[in-house]
Amino acid sequence: MADDDVAEDGTFRGRFDGRVVLVTGASRGIGLAVARRVVAEGGRVVITGRTAGALAEAVTGLGADRALGVPGKADDAAHRADVVARTTERFGRLDHLVNNAGINPAWGPLAGLDAGVARKILEVNVIAALEWTRAAVAAAGPAGGLRSVVNMASLAGTVSAPNIGFYGVSKAALVNLTVQLADELAPATRVNALAPAVVRTRLARALYEGREEEAARGYPLGRLGEPDDVAGPAAFLLSDDAAWITGQTLLVDGGASVRAAW
Repeated sequence: MADDDVAEDGTFRGRFDGRVVLVTGASRGIGLAVARRVVAEGGRVVITGRTAGALAEAVTGLGADRALGVPGKADDAAHRADVVARTTERFGRLDHLVNNAGINPAWGPLAGLDAGVARKILEVNVIAALEWTRAAVAAAGPAGGLRSVVNMASLAGTVSAPNIGFYGVSKAALVNLTVQLADELAPATRVNALAPAVVRTRLARALYEGREEEAARGYPLGRLGEPDDVAGPAAFLLSDDAAWITGQTLLVDGGASVRAAW
C-alpha cells in the first residue's frame, strides 16, 4: 500500500471499499471501535448489541448511510438469523465477521462458580461465535463468500486469570475454535483471533477501576489498552493485507506477556 493511501489518523484509505462487515457486541467499546475503523476505511457495517438505545446512538455516530444496527442477544438463534438476513437485504452482501460479543458475569475462584453461569459464558463466548460464523458463511454464499473472520479472544485465555478464570477458559476455547474453523473454512475464509489484555471498557472495569496506575505498571508500554488499540489489528486481520494469515491468535497486550513473574 502506497504512503499516500495512509490518512493522517493512521487509517488506510479505501481498504474496505465495497465491503460489508458484521460486528457483534458493537454498541460500545472494542466492537464500536472496530466498526468505526471499518467505516473510516471505506466499508459499511452491521452492528449488534443488547441495548437498542446505545446501538441507535452508535449507528448515528457511524452514519446511517454506512451502518445498520440490529439489537438482540448474541446467543439468540432468531436474532442471528434476523441480522444476517437484514445485512444482505440492506447491503446486498457480507464479506467479513467480527465475533466480539462476550460476557463475564462471574467473579472469584472457580471453586465458587455456579455451573449455570459457566454454561451461559460458554453459550455467549464460544458457541454463539461458532453459530455466527456458520450463519455468516451461509449468508455470504458461494458467489463471493465470506472473506474473513476475527474472533475476540483474550490474554486471559492463555494464562491463569485470577477472579475471571472461567472467562479465560471460554477464551481459550475460542482460540481453539479459531484454529479449527481456519482449517475447515480454508481456502475461502480466513479465521484469526485477537487476544487483548486489559482494555479500558465497561466489561473490564473491575480489573482496573480505582487502581489504574497500579494495573498499568504491569505493562511494559506503561498503560492499559484503549479500544482503538485493538481496532487497528482487527482491521488488519480482516483485510487483504493479511491475505496469507489464518488460524493465528495475535496478542494485543501492551507487552504484558513478555514479562516473567520473577
